[in-house]
Amino acid sequence: MRLNLNERQNEIWNTIQREGEVKIGDLKDRYAVTDMTIRRDLEKLESLGLVRRTFGGAIPVTLDVSLKERDTVLTDEKIRIGRAAAELVQPNQAIFIDGGTTTLQVAKHIRPDSSVTIVTNALNVAAVLMDKGIHTIVAGGMLLEKTGSMVGPIAIEALSTMAFDQAFLGATGITAQHGFSNSNSFEAELKRHAMRRSGQVNIVSDASKFGERFLHSFAGFKDVHRIITDREAPSSIRAAAEDEGMQIVVAPE
Repeated sequence: MRLNLNERQNEIWNTIQREGEVKIGDLKDRYAVTDMTIRRDLEKLESLGLVRRTFGGAIPVTLDVSLKERDTVLTDEKIRIGRAAAELVQPNQAIFIDGGTTTLQVAKHIRPDSSVTIVTNALNVAAVLMDKGIHTIVAGGMLLEKTGSMVGPIAIEALSTMAFDQAFLGATGITAQHGFSNSNSFEAELKRHAMRRSGQVNIVSDASKFGERFLHSFAGFKDVHRIITDREAPSSIRAAAEDEGMQIVVAPE
């Protein structure tokens, strides 16, 4: 397929494929052009279905980006978020953690001596918790190969008899109008069920998800107690969060 890109746009596309993400500020400095020029380049790439623009940059478009690919994007930010989220976990609590690379960082930062019970539908999260010696229950079900998550009726049935003090969930899109969304209907359904069983709901997500919207909305701002992220949210999201009583926690550097 001929993409009809100019030289700079082609280089930007190659960079996005190679690095998984680009930032407008970095591209502006690299090519010595204005923000608007880079925005037009990204608009062109988006119009061709190659990228999805994010808050301040762009990422490649895939329906379900594999866990391995996502694990290389915004690693430092996810570590900060995971560390801040893990500090919310109290001794003897029952916790639910779903699949994803940011929720994985929550599991990695929970203290081994926390005396908690953690339920998860994610194989990568379960593996980390097993190594820590934390009491873990895995909700079985249909395995999504790209994300390593268990979903479907069996997983939902497993959650139906449980009650959690807190849930830590990921999101692929966050907007004031659409709330929290996900590209996979099975994952979105399981998130909704986990939320219903949880005393507090925490969304862990880096700021690149702000302004993004995917097909399956699983929660509104009124349904979530807090979001833990890596930088300040846009004004529209801050205003909606205040209206609905949702706290936005920015993880410290």
